[in-house]
Amino acid sequence: MPLIPAGPAQLVRCGQKDELYRSGLRSGAGAALHALAGARTWLGWRKELELLSDVAYFSLTTLAGYQTLGEEYVNIVQVDSSKKRVPSLLHRAVLISLHAVVPYLLDKGLVHLEHELQAEADGWRTGQSSLGLGARGRTSVRSWLQKRITRLTENQKNVLLQTVYILKQCIPLFRRLHLAIFYINGIFYHLSKRITGITYLRVAGLPGDDQSVRSSYKLLGIVSLLHLVLTVGIQIYSFQQRQRARQEWKLHRNLSYQKAQYCCISNTLNDRNM
Repeated sequence: MPLIPAGPAQLVRCGQKDELYRSGLRSGAGAALHALAGARTWLGWRKELELLSDVAYFSLTTLAGYQTLGEEYVNIVQVDSSKKRVPSLLHRAVLISLHAVVPYLLDKGLVHLEHELQAEADGWRTGQSSLGLGARGRTSVRSWLQKRITRLTENQKNVLLQTVYILKQCIPLFRRLHLAIFYINGIFYHLSKRITGITYLRVAGLPGDDQSVRSSYKLLGIVSLLHLVLTVGIQIYSFQQRQRARQEWKLHRNLSYQKAQYCCISNTLNDRNM
């Protein structure tokens, strides 16, 4: 039977079904760890457990050469950029890494870096916050970060902290941009598949997407783009306002300090004259 490209509605249903099963797997693994090791351990290793659950799910399906439960639900199959072959084992491994591992590492790296920069700027460090960062087993990473950060100048630390803040704000916006492009073009529902060039095919003749459904998705994509542009404009304006407020606060603090010094010197001179 001939195969044709899968439509956006099928890709969305596939992603939703996979997310449903992944959520169930993560929930079950979390409940097991909570029952065996307690709430503190579960809270400290929650993100790592979710990563392990996602990697296990995709390893047993995509990496092993089988359809995921979502793909089986809508009857679609993965193909590489040639649209004639199933992705190779290496190709599938890269896909899983980009889809599950890289977002985790990026999120953890930015959180650790921002925490250390803020702690350095405030002049204090606390061991209690390590629970939120993953508790045990991260001291070596934090020590490595602390050594690198202490070598930076004050200006470099401020620039790096602002860069981390901008990245954390831009990543969700970039994902929304990717989703809006998917709604318009109808391919690459996940960013990892866009990078690797992996698409889907379905059997021709089965119930699929008609033109009205595709038009609805295109309209949704245009609306999403307009909303994204508005959101970016608001965030840029808010960032400029925060920067202006910070500069005014620094100026006010310097003036207050200079005024206090002037008053102190004046009082000292008056005491001597008396």
